Amino acid sequence: MQATASRKGKLLLSFFVLLILSIYNFDAQAQDLVRVGNLKFAHYGAISYMTEICGKYGLKVQERVFPKGIDIMPAIIAGEIDVAASAADAAIAGRAGGVPIFAVAGFAKGGARIVVRPDQEFKSVADFKGKKVGVARGGAQELLLLAELAKVNLTWSDQPGKDVRIVYMAFADLNQALQAKNIDAMAQSEPQASQAINKGFGKELLKPYDTPMGEPIRTLVMTEKMYKDKKSVAERFMKCFVESTKTFIEKPDLAEKFVREKMFKGQITSQDFKDAIGNSPYSYDLSEDHIQITTDFMQKYGVGRMKNPPKAKDWVKLDLLAQAKKDLGVK
Repeated sequence: MQATASRKGKLLLSFFVLLILSIYNFDAQAQDLVRVGNLKFAHYGAISYMTEICGKYGLKVQERVFPKGIDIMPAIIAGEIDVAASAADAAIAGRAGGVPIFAVAGFAKGGARIVVRPDQEFKSVADFKGKKVGVARGGAQELLLLAELAKVNLTWSDQPGKDVRIVYMAFADLNQALQAKNIDAMAQSEPQASQAINKGFGKELLKPYDTPMGEPIRTLVMTEKMYKDKKSVAERFMKCFVESTKTFIEKPDLAEKFVREKMFKGQITSQDFKDAIGNSPYSYDLSEDHIQITTDFMQKYGVGRMKNPPKAKDWVKLDLLAQAKKDLGVK
């Protein structure tokens, strides 16, 4: 009798184990994959954090890090990326080039500084005449720099003969070039701009937000296919985005730990992070007006080389964001 009861107990236990495993496997299989293109900047941290928390929304977020926002666009065309985080100008240039995307949210504001060599007597951007200024091509920093140069009536080119010589290079190389005194100033993103200042080889001249373009908004874009054909996935993704952003805003210590340890592997200090986010706070919102103004400035200064600049009203879709914020009680 005891042996029979023991066998029944073992069979029952095995049944429950199999049931739990089958439920787990079902949940794992039921998760919808969303492939996200991201950049390695402090203010892109909440996008990266989505890989940690989106399971509760039935999503598996797979992150792929690119050098610049514009580099993500070919991957979208190739069907390798569903959602991308980038500066607004990269998204606009992509849309103008036929990339099938919608702008669905903003995830950070600001995020740029114009930094100069401390051994140079710069009082304003007007003093850049005859100098070399470094910037990454195709980023928000380029557009902000050109708007500032235009404001003081300076001409520019990456070739000799203009007031300012623009030196295009990767974000990672700008700090080294400034430190080595190969350039006189740079328009740089965060946290690299704050690093240059904190390490003493750079000095802030200004935050370039005083032109009609205002403070740049980093833009979250989604493929038209995901937005139109995978509505449930798109809705759940936006809820996860709002929760991730809300978490980083309300828990700055968690945000710092994640960005410094997971994204930068200890390569930036606590002060670097705090200074960077002080200049590029996490956010949710975007507007048609901002995208249209940015588009107009890009066309004016030849950034993105757009033959047919897109109209913001045709591709800015904020309904998913509004619903996600409502569902999660975010104003």
